[in-house]
Amino acid sequence: MDIDAVVGGDFASLDPELLQLPELSPFALKASPQIADDLFSQWLSLPQTGRLVKSLIDDASSGMSIGAQGNSLSANAAGINSLPSMFQAGSTPPLSPRSSSSSPRSSKPKSSPSSLGSPLKLFYFQNGRPPPNGLKEQCLSRTDDLFSSHMDGLQVQEFKTVTKEVCKLPTFLSSALFRKIDVGCSGIVTRDAFIRYWVDGNMMTMDTATQVFKILKQSDCNYLTQVDFKPVLLELVATHPGLEFLHGTPEFQERYGETVIYRIFYYISRSGTGRLTLRELKRGNLIAAMQHADEEEDINKVLRYFSYEHFYVIYCKFWELDTDHDFFIDKENLIRYGNHALTYRIVDRIFSQVPRKFTSKIEGKMGYEDFVYFMLSEEDKSCEPSLEYWFKCIDLDGNGVLTRNELQFFYEEQLHRMECMAQEPVLFEDILCQIVDMIGPEKEDYFTLKDLKGCKLSGNFFNILFNLNKFIAFESRDPFLIRQVFSYKLVF
Repeated sequence: MDIDAVVGGDFASLDPELLQLPELSPFALKASPQIADDLFSQWLSLPQTGRLVKSLIDDASSGMSIGAQGNSLSANAAGINSLPSMFQAGSTPPLSPRSSSSSPRSSKPKSSPSSLGSPLKLFYFQNGRPPPNGLKEQCLSRTDDLFSSHMDGLQVQEFKTVTKEVCKLPTFLSSALFRKIDVGCSGIVTRDAFIRYWVDGNMMTMDTATQVFKILKQSDCNYLTQVDFKPVLLELVATHPGLEFLHGTPEFQERYGETVIYRIFYYISRSGTGRLTLRELKRGNLIAAMQHADEEEDINKVLRYFSYEHFYVIYCKFWELDTDHDFFIDKENLIRYGNHALTYRIVDRIFSQVPRKFTSKIEGKMGYEDFVYFMLSEEDKSCEPSLEYWFKCIDLDGNGVLTRNELQFFYEEQLHRMECMAQEPVLFEDILCQIVDMIGPEKEDYFTLKDLKGCKLSGNFFNILFNLNKFIAFESRDPFLIRQVFSYKLVF
């Protein structure tokens, strides 16, 4: 754009007094944004504005710092003040009540971008907010006490007190934290090394979930994998008083740890990629369960993830179905689950790997991890991972809705099995009306995952279609106790 042409243009046709417009309310400007654009365009077309812009461009071209004292900006202050007012007299926005004598703007010249070393000042803490002085002093004092008798540093077994009392973390995270600090694998963590990592690194100001995430994750990853949890479970098994009886059976120690990890990723890692993000960790209840496990001597009272009794039920059921004990099960093995409770059609869908890809890598075989995901989904159909698992099974065309034809396809086998068992059959038309009344979908023509997640009885929706034993139990229920019975959630 030629500034000289703008400055030298004919402004006779523009009367600056035309800009003395009546005061406009913010509501009027919001209703008609074009008014503000027109006003700005008129201001740009004024001769004084053109001269000011040309002067600033000339200064910038000559390398003069626009923000420095004595520059053209201050020289043109009179030009700025002489511009025609865009507001009526008396309608100018009021100045800040701060007095000019105490204003840092008037007492201190602005620094140019070159003097700051970067175009913008940092307005956040790159390594996290530093700890308050009181918290920092308290942490340093307790750290000094724990390291006072170990001037050369602490070994991994001695470091547990630091993990518990200073870091306020579960003791079975101690080894993982120790290895995070002892990057040289010297077997010793000194006071200075701990202070650099925990205090200077601002770890102490982070929430517990973030602390655990940073301790467990690999340095080049922004997520957790199952492998990252294995050292934690090994230490839990080795140190928890409720798991002492496993010390003589290393195989079951490993199986228990694997099962806990599978349960953690089943409930918390919702992406299905085998990666656990910080956001998922914060939204889940794993941190609370870890703290509970650290404080509770009876591990079976920690129902979420860590219960040994839950592991025992899952593992024994898998071992029972795995008749040749090769640690894999096929369709014929799985069809025996729950005393032949499942239909062949639903088992076929499971082995088609529609709800979840198998990790066994053997065609037609389900591994232990795959079985854990299946059993958790089968025994607790009230949780979201289970609803998503079975929804994918029933959704034959994968279009995100369950239609009448899809429901009838799975119910046909149920109906045939009831007839073979001399049970009074329930026609599909009747069961469909019952399902609609039970779920209450937004549209009666089909069911969505949202419909099922919004109903407490959604588990029965799937039992009707492919689990005969639970369907019969549902049909013979006491109607006055249905809410108490089916609002109960089996915690696995």
